[in-house]
Amino acid sequence: MRRGSTNTTAWLIAGIALYGATTYSSARASQDAPKTASTTWDAVFTEAQAKRGDALYSQYCAKCHAPDLTGADVAPALTGADFTANWNDLSLGDLFERMRIGMPADKPGSVSRQDNADILAFMLFTAGFPAGANGLPAQAEMLKDIKFVAQRK
Repeated sequence: MRRGSTNTTAWLIAGIALYGATTYSSARASQDAPKTASTTWDAVFTEAQAKRGDALYSQYCAKCHAPDLTGADVAPALTGADFTANWNDLSLGDLFERMRIGMPADKPGSVSRQDNADILAFMLFTAGFPAGANGLPAQAEMLKDIKFVAQRK
């Protein structure tokens, strides 16, 4: 009788250990799995944000990049095939940091992070990307998870 009790206890302990190891490795795998990155086609800004960005673009950017974002003199276009090709497969964090650090050319770094996020939303809206329910964040780290994808797949 006692021998059966020992076997049952051993199997019970082994089962609990196996369950614990499986649960731990499953939880660990879900933590280590890469996040599914958003793209510019995932409605990553709001129309209201793009509208604010339109006014800010006129204030800070239009004198060099033209009111219609087509570029002027040495300032590149911020819409169209060349613009989307230049940024394709990079992150919105990369584009945001370029804007934040280097623009406007006459006063680099003078535009707030939130205003830059709104201007970026306007640029995306003008380029034909869809607006959604959530606004673009004003932190480059968060924008690095959003991939600029020129063509919808």
